[in-house]
Order: sequence, then structure tokens, then C-alpha cells
Amino acid sequence: MAGHQTLPVPGGVDLHAWIDGVPLEDAARRQLENVARLPVVRPHVAVMPDVHWGLGATVGSVIPTVQAIIPAAVGVDLGCGMMAARTSLTAADLPESLKGLRRAIEKAVPHGRDKGGGRGDKGSWSDPPRPVLKAWGTLATELDEIASRHPAVGRANSLIHLGTLGTGNHFIELCLDELDRVWVMLHSGSRGVGNRIGTWFIEKAKEDMGVHLRALPDHDLAYLREGTRLFDDYVQAVDWAQRFARANRALMMDATLDALRRTKGIRQFQAQVEAVDCHHNYVQREHHHGQDLWLTRKGAVSARQGELGIIPGSMGTRSYIVRGKGNAESFHSCSHGAGRAMSRNEAKRRFSLDDHVQATAGIECRKDEEVLDETPGAYKDIDAVMAAQAELVDVVHTLRQVLCVKG
Repeated sequence: MAGHQTLPVPGGVDLHAWIDGVPLEDAARRQLENVARLPVVRPHVAVMPDVHWGLGATVGSVIPTVQAIIPAAVGVDLGCGMMAARTSLTAADLPESLKGLRRAIEKAVPHGRDKGGGRGDKGSWSDPPRPVLKAWGTLATELDEIASRHPAVGRANSLIHLGTLGTGNHFIELCLDELDRVWVMLHSGSRGVGNRIGTWFIEKAKEDMGVHLRALPDHDLAYLREGTRLFDDYVQAVDWAQRFARANRALMMDATLDALRRTKGIRQFQAQVEAVDCHHNYVQREHHHGQDLWLTRKGAVSARQGELGIIPGSMGTRSYIVRGKGNAESFHSCSHGAGRAMSRNEAKRRFSLDDHVQATAGIECRKDEEVLDETPGAYKDIDAVMAAQAELVDVVHTLRQVLCVKG
């Protein structure tokens, strides 16, 4: 069974890395070392096998901080995560062609982005439906309270993004497990309002540190100290964004299942949510190694003993429903996916449309140049990633997608 490596960092805490058989790029390692040298980070930084360089902080890292939080480490896609539901359908219940079902899902869930994300953007609601308005009712009042102290947050897209997919690596998939049972799986976060909250507080943290910012190895690693009003405001805003993200996924799941139920020829079925509230970009207070810490999972999933989680592959590879082993050295965490092997621009340079068509053969999905940055070859080998974290999780179900909706 693959174990972890301890990588000492001069002037900082150690990195505990589960990277056997998977690459750790130099840029990502330098980023991790910068985090490890911060005075508020201890006892060590955990590195997941899907690790890669990220904006602000390394994706695939688990960062414990004492009486402080680093907003850029939490990032801007606050509460981004996964949701999966197993249905009572099997592969034999699906129509021979899934194109009509993909179009039905795309019609039911706004996705993508145009018009600069402004008024009339195809990825937003022009007239939010009743379930969205109902969910928004429990979120709106608190957002107004946050915006009363931080007006920029109130100017973000919020209601019109609730129950929408977004772009990039966000997706909705229909998958089959090892028994050919049909699953619905999706990936999204807190959309425009989460991005605004994250961006705003990253800049406020830099301002708050003032002259002390120069002492940091990277200015993006500015942190907020517990006990200040700004810290409290950030914690409230992030918690709100994480609840928005959870509601966002639940609404999309309901809409997708409804589209499936309305598809001609599909028999009546039941759907059971197997793994919900599976954030992988978030921060929360947890107790590890005998102390209370603020734990930031930047592209990592909670994997406590017996806890279910989701580790997706890419548009053309397997995904996994896993059960955590509660590994203390990883802060009870595992990877959040396969992890990018290259930048989006490099993927677009390296892969042709023919490459993408071949890599997604047999899957009903977009096969155009606009999704080349998400082609399977842009990601690490999911099998190698899973092998590297064998001491962190057990595989419960192996899923292969047959339909994928991308923004």
C-alpha cells in the first residue's frame, strides 16, 4: 500500500505528501514550501496526489492554520464540490441515444457563460423558477447583512446564479457503476457571489497586513488573524458561500433528475443521494493532533473514518465513490479529483479536436474546440492518483460516465 513521503522545508513545517507514482511539478512544490514557511501554519501541510499549481495556493493541499485563515488558500470558488445520487435505473433503461437527454439537462440547468457574464448571460436565470426563489429566501437576509459591511459583495451575481452550473471543470454527468446502475453526479460551487467574496477578502487581508505583507514569501498568502472584526466577517461570508454552494448543487440535482424523469421511455425510478455536501474548496474549524485548527482544504475532500466522498476523473475516465479511512497525517483528507497535468492554455495547444473526440468515444458530451482545455489528457492518470492514496480511502463504487454536460 502506498504511503506518504515527508518532505522537509527549510524554515518551515514539513510537507506530508501522498505522491507515489504521480508528478509534483516544481511550481507547485515552491508554492507548497511558501505556505509551509508561514508562521501561522502548523503542524504540517498535507499534499494530495492530485496536487498542482493553483492561483493563490496549491490545488490538492490541506493547510492547517492556528488562529488565522489565509483567504487566497481557500480561494474564490468557495464551497466548490460534488454531489452524487444513485438511481434505481440500470443501463438497459436508458435510450440508445443520449443526445436528447443531454439537451434536456442543458435546457433545465443554465450553464456556460456569454455576454461577459452580464445581463442576459446564458449561464444565469432571467426568471428564476420557484424552487430557486424558495432556496434563496433562506440565504438572502444574511447576504444583506454581510453586504452592509462589505458592499462589493452585495453587487455580485447571486440569486440569478443559484441552481446554475458555471464553466471550466464544472459538470453534470450520467454514470454507470460496476453493476450498471445509473448515477447522476455533478460538480459546482458558489458561482459569482462566491468568487466576489473570495476576491474581496483576499485583497482585504493584504490591506490588513500592511507593512507586514513584505515579510511574506508570497503576497497572496496574506492572512487574517482570529479575534478581529475582519476575520469574523470573512468566516461568516465563507460559511454563507458554502451553504449557497450546497443549495446550488441540490437544486441542479433536482432539475437533472426531473429532466431524466421526463425523458420519453424512461420508467419511473427512485433516486438516493449517496454523497452530499462534499465540498473540496473550503475552510472550517477542526480538531487535529491535539489542537483546534482552521483547516483549509484547497482541492481536497474530507475523508474521516467511514465518511463517503467523491473523486471524479475527467470527461473520459472513471470516477470513484470512496469511504474515508480517517488518516490522521492527512488531516482526514483525500484528493478531490485527478488533478490537472497541464494548464488550460497548454491543453488547447497540445490537443486537437480529433484527440478529444477519440478520448471521449462512447460518451454523449460536447466535442468542440471550446472544451479542449477539459479533455481527458489534460488531467493526471486517475488510476495513479487512486493508487497513491490507498491509505486514505477505500473505493466503494467505480463509475464510468455515459453523458457529460459542460459549461
